[in-house]
Amino acid sequence: MSKRKPKAAAKQSANSIEEVQQLLRRRVYGHDLPIEIIGLEQERGVLLDLVKRTATLGESNSVLIIGPRGAGKSMVLSSVLEEINQQKDVKENCMQVTLNGYLQTDDRIALKEITRQLYLENTVGDKVFGSFAENLQFLLQALKSGGQQSKPIIFILDEFDLFAHHRNQTLLYNLFDIAQSAQAPICVIGLTCRLDVIELLEKRVKSRFSHRQIYIFNKLTFEEYLRVFKLSLCLPVDFGDLKFVQTWNKNVESLVKEASLLDVLKRLFETNKDIRTLKSLMTVPVCRLSSSHPNLEASDFIDSCRLLTQDSKSNILLGISILELCLIIAMKHLMEIYDGEPFNFEMLYNEYRKYAERRSSMQMFDRQVVMKAFEHLVALELVRPLDGVGSKTQKEYRLMSLLVEPAQLSEALQRYPGCPTEIKQWAQTAVLG
Repeated sequence: MSKRKPKAAAKQSANSIEEVQQLLRRRVYGHDLPIEIIGLEQERGVLLDLVKRTATLGESNSVLIIGPRGAGKSMVLSSVLEEINQQKDVKENCMQVTLNGYLQTDDRIALKEITRQLYLENTVGDKVFGSFAENLQFLLQALKSGGQQSKPIIFILDEFDLFAHHRNQTLLYNLFDIAQSAQAPICVIGLTCRLDVIELLEKRVKSRFSHRQIYIFNKLTFEEYLRVFKLSLCLPVDFGDLKFVQTWNKNVESLVKEASLLDVLKRLFETNKDIRTLKSLMTVPVCRLSSSHPNLEASDFIDSCRLLTQDSKSNILLGISILELCLIIAMKHLMEIYDGEPFNFEMLYNEYRKYAERRSSMQMFDRQVVMKAFEHLVALELVRPLDGVGSKTQKEYRLMSLLVEPAQLSEALQRYPGCPTEIKQWAQTAVLG
């Protein structure tokens, strides 16, 4: 009996870790809403009031949510809609239509999608309508419940600026016209990252828009950023075993106080406050969770940060041949000799040949092979021609510029597998001298 208990406890612990991993995965790269909206409480309050007035009082509204990508526009809207839908009468009576500018590329497709989301395909049937407005009006009339009371509809237009490029902006005109004239209780919510979106609207559309705009920008302080990080990793009280939840949350609290992790988070915060980047940082540590690695550790986040911030050019340099690496070093040498002036293939080949002739152990490649390696570096965009694509200059004499920094070359040489010592020494003299 005593032998079974440790096995049962181990199995329960493994199951708990698996459940924790699933929960954190949904939070980090799923669609689960955060426990708390931090830094955007005021904007959320304004939007909630507008949507609530449409859903409960039948008041028509229109609003634009404007902000850069990753600022939290969709998160705030989803949070508001989730709260509204918790009211039973609203959930049963209020309808929602979501359109995306990338998917509904013209008004005909948009109208088809509206009909589908309102479950009115059978009602429309084979009817022929004289205009877009007549068709839309028919859809709204069909939703009237018994008397003259229409069902409130929330229209969400994601990538709103793309709808402004539709011919005559018919969809926007009709939606804003219905909202302004209170023909039916609708709330039109546009989400966009373009600050000049109002300027894209035609005069007749602009005159029917309420000009309500909610600006969402990431203005988190480091303390708030740290709180978002902590809340993303903590478990709710109703997760399961209370003792396990308390132990896990205590570990997260102590983790957040570690100097090495704080240093990583501070560096990330100063580079990019975007919560998406923060969630990308959490991806590797969450994936590493297992029965043999049951806790989140600062070293996991340091590794994850290294993966996030690694230099792409240094990684490309690790995959090139020794000959191509020699050419990069020769280019670096030329750039230093001529104070950053551009070079051509002839100059490069002479520099490479001088080095290869000095080193008896170095294999000397034919001119055609070196040219092929040089063209590969151009294709990898490590070297850039200064003239245009249609230049008539012979390829041997086209002026080139190197796009690799000395630090990137040094880092690549340290990590390059099986790099000959003499090449490293040559690179060192090229970089330093």
